[in-house]
Amino acid sequence: MTDAANEFIQACRREIAAQGKDEELAALSLLWRQKARVHHYGYHFTWLDRPIIQYPQDIVAFQDVIWASRPDLIIETGIAHGGSLILSASLLVLLDYCDAAQSGAVLDPRRPGRRVLGIDIDIRKHNRAAIAAHPLAHRIDMIEGSSIAPDVIAQVREAAKGGKRILIFLDSNHTHEHVLAELEAYAPLAAPDSYCVVFDTSIEDLPADAFPDRPWGRGNSPRTAVREYLRRLAEEGRRAADGAPLYLETDTMLENKLIVTVAPGGFLKRVARPPLSTEG
Repeated sequence: MTDAANEFIQACRREIAAQGKDEELAALSLLWRQKARVHHYGYHFTWLDRPIIQYPQDIVAFQDVIWASRPDLIIETGIAHGGSLILSASLLVLLDYCDAAQSGAVLDPRRPGRRVLGIDIDIRKHNRAAIAAHPLAHRIDMIEGSSIAPDVIAQVREAAKGGKRILIFLDSNHTHEHVLAELEAYAPLAAPDSYCVVFDTSIEDLPADAFPDRPWGRGNSPRTAVREYLRRLAEEGRRAADGAPLYLETDTMLENKLIVTVAPGGFLKRVARPPLSTEG
């Protein structure tokens, strides 16, 4: 890396740190998210022609997390229209392409490569058909069933046996108990230096009556589940699937870079040592 490139990176780090400490910017971001939600802002985007139901900022975060983790398997809970699966699959193909280009190998799109596994309690027929018809369908596997059902967890763990570097995205039922059970089941599968990302932790920042027709809301949300799981890790300990102690740390640098995200406190990175803070 050249001195100029390193100087640019360090300048960005300083600016991101300052940005994360800007209380006025944080307040404006929160106000913006509360107003944008009224218009279903997050529902209006697609990835390679499939609705993705993510903020553009979090789509960029997918790229950051996937490039940093370089997974051979991504596990996602929550499928909806399949846009997130297509996003993950497309980025995994790009990783394969970059690896091939670096090594001088010829990338054969027909050969097995990195894969994404999606789980949803209800994969609607038209969504399944659209995902199956997509050019990246050969990179995607799906399981229909509750992500916290013992038989589904067993299927996922069996699929994970072939993965050396696993990345987790949790984005299904957003109640405290469901997300906490997902964390117990899937966070241990995350590889060292990879992530278990919990989406919609921002529910905790919205008005108490924001979800009158949903079983979740402030006080009963992915954010409260993350806090409880990090408390369990700190006080009780857990083992990762590879047998090592499981330590997760909130990636505040990524969150401070995004500013606008539906996953504040939800970018959990697996680290080698206990983190200084367990706040999620």
